[in-house]
Amino acid sequence: MAASNDPFGARTRIQTALGERVVYRLDAVLGAAQAAALPYSIKVLLEACLRNLDGFVIEEGHVKALAGYDAKRASEVEIPFMPGRVVLQDFTGVPAVVDLAAMRSGIVRMTGDEGAAKRVNPIVPCDLVVDHSVQVDAFGSADALRINSELEFQRNRERYELLKWAQQAFDNFRVVPPATGIVHQVNLEYLAKVVWDGADVAGQERTLYPDSVVGTDSHTTMINGLGVLGWGVGGIEAEAVMLSQPIYMLIPEVVGVELVGRLPEGATATDMVLRVTELLRGHGVVGKFVEFHGPGLDEMPLANRATVANMAPEYGATTGFFPVDERTLQYLALSGRDPKLVAAVEQYCKLQGLWREPGRRAVYSEDLRLDLGSIEPSLAGPRRPQDRVALAAMKQTWRQDLSTVFGKPAPTRLSTPESAANEGMPAAEEENGGCAGGPG
Repeated sequence: MAASNDPFGARTRIQTALGERVVYRLDAVLGAAQAAALPYSIKVLLEACLRNLDGFVIEEGHVKALAGYDAKRASEVEIPFMPGRVVLQDFTGVPAVVDLAAMRSGIVRMTGDEGAAKRVNPIVPCDLVVDHSVQVDAFGSADALRINSELEFQRNRERYELLKWAQQAFDNFRVVPPATGIVHQVNLEYLAKVVWDGADVAGQERTLYPDSVVGTDSHTTMINGLGVLGWGVGGIEAEAVMLSQPIYMLIPEVVGVELVGRLPEGATATDMVLRVTELLRGHGVVGKFVEFHGPGLDEMPLANRATVANMAPEYGATTGFFPVDERTLQYLALSGRDPKLVAAVEQYCKLQGLWREPGRRAVYSEDLRLDLGSIEPSLAGPRRPQDRVALAAMKQTWRQDLSTVFGKPAPTRLSTPESAANEGMPAAEEENGGCAGGPG
C-alpha cells in the first residue's frame, strides 16, 4: 500500500544504531496533551494509518479520528488497520499457501505468461510455523528428538515439500520447520522485533515502525506481552492482510488495568492470570483492548506479561497490551536479538511516546485496579478459568460441590467411614492424604 503524500509532515529521517532510517512522527499530529492522554495501543493504530496514508484506502480523516481519540466515545468511527506482518500456524497456513499457488496457476491459464505468476506474492512479511502436527513416538532417551523429527518428516513429506517450495517461490514468506517450538513461543522468542526495520510503504527507503501482527491462532495475543500489538484472525482475513488489504475495525475502547504491588512468595504467573481473568470477565471486555500499566510492571518479568497477554481470548478482550519498557529490552537481549535493534527499539519508542514512563497515566474508557500482593495460589478448570478457587478454600469448596451433587448439606467436618455410611455419602479421605486435602 503506497502513500501518495505526507499531508501532516510526519515523515522524517533519524540516525539510529541501524543507520539512517525514515520514521513517521506521531508528534506531527499529536499535541503534548494528546500524546500524554492517548493509550499506547491506540498510538500503534495511529502510526499505521499515518504511515500507510494514501488518500484512497486510508484517508486523512482516519488519522484525525485516531489523533482525536475520545476514550468515552471511542467506538463510533471505523478505521482501516494495516498490520505489519502475519503469522500462520500449519492448520490454516497450508490452505493459505494452496490458495496463493492456485492464484498463480489461474494467472498462467488466463494469460499464458509463466512470468506473470511470480507477481502473486504476500505483500507484507509472512511466517508459517509448523507446530500442530508433532507427536511423540519416542521418549525417555537422548535420541527421542531425532527419532520423533524423522518420523514427523516421513508422515508429512508431501505437505512439507509444498511448504519448502512455497518458501522458495514466494517473496516475504518464511517457514519455521517442525520440532522448533510452538507458534507463540517462536513468535515471542524469534520472529517479533518490537520495532520493525523494513522498507517504507513505497518500497524505497528503510523505515522504522511499530511491530504489529495478526495470526491464525486465537492466542496470537501472547505477543502483546512484548509490546507488539496483535491478535488472532480467521484464515480469510489473514490472507487478505498478506495481500495488503487492511482490517476494518471500529476504533476500540481501551480498558486500563493499573497493576500495583508485587506477587507474594508462592504465587505464580498462573495464579495471577486466573485472577486477571476473573476480574476482566466480571467487568466485561469483549471487543475491547485491555492495556496494563502502573508500578506493578516495574519488576514484572516478561514471561509473566506474556502469560497474561496469552489469556486475552479467555477474558474476552481483543488484546491485553503491555507497553515497551526496560523489561522488554532485557528480554530482547536475553533472546539473542541484535544489539543494534535493541538500541533502535529504545530510541524509537521514546521518540514516539510508546515507552512506558513511570507516573504517566493515559485516559482510558474504563479503569480497573489490581493489587498483585493480593494474588494467592489458586485452582481453576481449563474450560472455565474464571471459576477460580483459592487453594486455601479448596477443601471446603470440594465438600460443598460434592454435597450439591448428592443433595446433602455440606458437612462441617470430614466424615468418617461409619458416619458416611449412615448418611449415604462417600467417606472423605483422612486429613493428611487423598483428594479431600487438595488436588493430589
